Amino acid sequence: MHTFYTPDIHGNIHRLDKQESQHCINVLRLQEDDRIILVDGKGGYYKAKIKTGDQHKCTIEIISSKHQVGKKNFRLHIAIAPTKNISRFEWFLEKATEIGIDEITPLLCERSERKTIRNERLDKVIVSAMKQSVKAYKPKLNRITNFSEFISLKHPSTKFIAWCDKKSNPELKELVTKGDDILILIGPEGDFSTEEIHQAIKNGFHSIQMGTSRLRTETAGLVACSTVNLINQ
Repeated sequence: MHTFYTPDIHGNIHRLDKQESQHCINVLRLQEDDRIILVDGKGGYYKAKIKTGDQHKCTIEIISSKHQVGKKNFRLHIAIAPTKNISRFEWFLEKATEIGIDEITPLLCERSERKTIRNERLDKVIVSAMKQSVKAYKPKLNRITNFSEFISLKHPSTKFIAWCDKKSNPELKELVTKGDDILILIGPEGDFSTEEIHQAIKNGFHSIQMGTSRLRTETAGLVACSTVNLINQ
């Protein structure tokens, strides 16, 4: 069955928004009485059927519902510098959503090559990945935030900063404990500056590496996401 994202579901009769209605009726060619799945991004998972096949305001009827579907006993927040090639950053968002992530903060660092992003476009990438992987929870995408501002905030998590010092930094997998809330900083293509690393450590972040290979920013983010999820299985 096809999956649709609709954040505000109340009662047994619901209307898809214009974009989802057009996708349902015009693109997928679904018809009245066809079965579909709805997710609300808050843990709600609904089986439904199409009641009125209108391309502008498709009405559906809820058949059954479940709540807190896929709820985890840990949270993963990755703060990562957007890549110069935005398609690589979008790839990270897509795959991290599929694997499992709770919050993403784009970081503006000293060596960042990309200083602006379009949150609306990136949010659509997240929603698409969420629907494709049938996730009932939608990851939160924050505004792009200056590095110094971000690390000075209070984060109720075990905090890590990944940077390229292969001699002394332990690997992430050695330090993550199952069930812990985790925050990981991933730097830009040129890595964090020495000053940024010192600032982070001063603010309670633990230095880590992501393995023996030098990874692209988006790859390091995905390795971090995968590692935390594997440890929590």
